[in-house]
Amino acid sequence: MIDIEKAQVSIVSIPLKKPFSTHLGVVREREAIMIELWDREGEVGYGETVAFSSPWYTEETVKTAYHIQKDFILPMVLKKKFAHPREFACEFSSLRGNPMAKSGVETALWDLYAKKQGQSLSRILGGTRNEVRAGAVVATQDVTEALKQIEQFTEQGFERMKLKISPANDRQFIQAIRKEYPKTPLMVDANSAYTLEDIDQLRALDEFELLMIEQPLGTTDIVEHAILQKQINTPICLDESITNVHDAKSAIQLGSCQIINIKIGRVGGLAIAKQIHDLCQEHQLQAWCGGMIEFGISKAYNLALASLPGFTLPGDLSSSTHYWQEDIITPAIEMEQGKISVPTVPGLGFSINERRFDEVCVHKEMIK
Repeated sequence: MIDIEKAQVSIVSIPLKKPFSTHLGVVREREAIMIELWDREGEVGYGETVAFSSPWYTEETVKTAYHIQKDFILPMVLKKKFAHPREFACEFSSLRGNPMAKSGVETALWDLYAKKQGQSLSRILGGTRNEVRAGAVVATQDVTEALKQIEQFTEQGFERMKLKISPANDRQFIQAIRKEYPKTPLMVDANSAYTLEDIDQLRALDEFELLMIEQPLGTTDIVEHAILQKQINTPICLDESITNVHDAKSAIQLGSCQIINIKIGRVGGLAIAKQIHDLCQEHQLQAWCGGMIEFGISKAYNLALASLPGFTLPGDLSSSTHYWQEDIITPAIEMEQGKISVPTVPGLGFSINERRFDEVCVHKEMIK
């Protein structure tokens, strides 16, 4: 039984080693909320809330998530005992939306639960892999810089590359990359930059033999993606459109995609992410674990999730030093030859590096 005695909500902020650029904007500094939950036996569980400072990816922001956690979720968690973290989603179903705020707290419960069971989080979830394959995101709109990044990522052993594209740069951008890297596993992410009026332009990308095109149409759309998938050969991967199990079921029934990107924060927690994974397995859809320019706590949850058997493609997984000069966890996450080991110790497998945490923490509050 998990009985929470107190919680700490903290905001950390760290500049990226290099700006992360898409057609939606540029991220130079990353804020995130860290959750620490203590049970009455003194054990602590860690969670990370992956909302951004502004609502460019989803409606949630650091400020809105902090408000929902402090004023609604955590006061309820302090009054509730949990036999299993799966109970969280049902308990908070009356609190509409706010999946990232929910996930930040729910994941900390999973860490506590796994520790109390004396098992790694991967094993608790049903993970079957000792290591997971890593994929890199080329975070620039400049061709020269993109080629430079891909060269570095290839040397580091990343197993696939993801390009950010838009109607203004897609063909020339991909063509330049394919000329230098004709056999590299390559996918593209559109972040909803296209409409159905761009079908011919999207169909023209088939020649590049891409692994997938991620979220080409509207952020909440499922129906129009089904129309598009019937007219292009490149597999469509849905990201922003899949916010819960019902969305995934609808996409599968309509034939809206061949691949689903599962992000723990986007869908509201680890339990729901696992359900979507199971649904993909049942219907023989490919799945992979997406990233959110996270710090180490969230990366660690991604490692545990990606160890499940249905994750057939390299995820947005990387070492602790990929985005940061120094992460906030200990030990650091390290990648070797394109793969990252999945922790086997009880719980998440990582804890807070207190020295680094104090350096980058801009706000903290204890809730009892």
